[in-house]
Amino acid sequence: MDIFDILTLLGGLSLFLFGMNIMGQFLERRAGGKLRPHLGRLTTGRAMGLLTGLGVTAVIQSSSATTVMVIGFVNSGLMSLKQAANVIMGANIGTTVTAWVLSLAGIDSGSLFIRLLKPSAFTPALGFIGILLLTFAREEKKKDTSMVLLGFATLMSGMETMSGAASGLCDIPAFQQLFLAFQNPALGVAAGTALTAIIQSSSASIGILQALAATGQVTYGAAIPIIMGQNIGTCVTAMVSAVGANKNAKRAAMIHLSFNVCGTAVWLTVFWVLKAVFHPAFLEDGASLAGIAAAHSAFNILCTLLLFPFSGFLESFVTKIIPDREQKEVLVELDERLLVTPPVALERCREVAAEMAETAAAALKEGMLSLSGYSQDRAKAVREKEEKTDYYEDVLGAYLVKLSTRPIGKADTVEAAKLLKAISDFERIADHGVNILESSEEMKEKGMCFTGQAVAELSVICSAVGEILDLALGAFLENDGQAALAVEPLEQVIRQLKEQMRTRHISRLQQGECTINAGFVWSDLLTNLGRTSAHCSNIAGCLMDIAGEDKKLHEALRQYRSGSREFQEKFQGYSDKYAL
Repeated sequence: MDIFDILTLLGGLSLFLFGMNIMGQFLERRAGGKLRPHLGRLTTGRAMGLLTGLGVTAVIQSSSATTVMVIGFVNSGLMSLKQAANVIMGANIGTTVTAWVLSLAGIDSGSLFIRLLKPSAFTPALGFIGILLLTFAREEKKKDTSMVLLGFATLMSGMETMSGAASGLCDIPAFQQLFLAFQNPALGVAAGTALTAIIQSSSASIGILQALAATGQVTYGAAIPIIMGQNIGTCVTAMVSAVGANKNAKRAAMIHLSFNVCGTAVWLTVFWVLKAVFHPAFLEDGASLAGIAAAHSAFNILCTLLLFPFSGFLESFVTKIIPDREQKEVLVELDERLLVTPPVALERCREVAAEMAETAAAALKEGMLSLSGYSQDRAKAVREKEEKTDYYEDVLGAYLVKLSTRPIGKADTVEAAKLLKAISDFERIADHGVNILESSEEMKEKGMCFTGQAVAELSVICSAVGEILDLALGAFLENDGQAALAVEPLEQVIRQLKEQMRTRHISRLQQGECTINAGFVWSDLLTNLGRTSAHCSNIAGCLMDIAGEDKKLHEALRQYRSGSREFQEKFQGYSDKYAL
């Protein structure tokens, strides 16, 4: 083996790791939007949690990504520690799928059908299909699929390059001595732990072990302890991810570490005893690629069978290690760990935006109620809700900007932009709630009151604003563009109401029925109610199909107002309902 073989080996390793990273990243992006709903069903039981962890990891080909995602969910309060324990155990089994895929490279048979299963036979075709899709496809999903195929082709090419370059290692005595040293199980576990901790991927380290096994110098006696150590090394990613998280997220990472360490300790002891007492002959045989995949699966399944009944004990154990302490209450937390799976992070943003929307709507309604029933408690509630919406906007806005810099699809990009626009409108609606409250306080402090006619008119427009707020909020919470169409006719009616009320106020002022100071308050109230209605219209606009082309939105809305029979019917209905 010369310097060129070493360079080829390093090049193959680089292609392998790059291909695995690309494939995993676009698998997450392709499947990520469906992950959150499945993970939300974990309350159905422990077995379902285990199967979900297994399934998600098998799909995205990374137990590290699944575990980091779980820690993000726990940190955000979306998942309990008990649920996390079951998912993490399932993830350990799901990650073994990668080794089985890589083991196809070791297929050797004269049968045409069997040879077609060998990656060297179908990888070039997958790569060609991938590049065609990347070049000619226009749909985002097809482009993501093309990157998955290209990532897999690159991964398998790197695997074959590594295996070919490593074949010369079998003639080097030092290499032979190295794997003889790994016959000591403790050294094998240490080597597997170190390798996986460095590259932060048990799937990649298994692939490297399989490539080295192609030399024929890696025995089962050396490979099995290394596989055990790889399970400990993969915990590094989760432990690093938990830094700065809340106590439950740290506990989830500790469950991952405890599970893998305990499983390795028990089965390593069993392996050591069996080796010392029975001296199984197969331990001296050269490990095949499929044999390593089988050992990897068997070890992880045995660990799960051993510790799954004790998941409650693991939860209690880590709770004692990381005890409860007083923590500053956080209104809402958007965990940056979820950014590794952008569709899941976007789903979390939707949930938080829904909380913000409901808080803002409540602030506005409480503000309007203060006009007829002011109290200190109501005033405090309105201001607290407005402060919450300010906090929501700051946290959500910063998080959505970070999310937008990640590799996300076109549909998710549009959704993120929609949320950014909507949260700004909801924040302003809460501000108008406070403004209305302040008008109520001014009237109370100065002993002012409106005429009976003015009070009746104010009741009409407040009812209309309450309805448009409910329509916009409902459409936003359901992400329903059709429901949003009902907002625009009512917004036009509220505009007319506002102008009619201004005109009637001037008439009352001229007749001496209203004071100048009360008139100023009246004008402020109409302004705030009218602007609230306009913000509801903005929110509805974001939800309509036409909102995808922002520059055409206002033109499309004008056409909808003037040329739509549905608009005219709704407009007339609202005009009759809220006639002064």
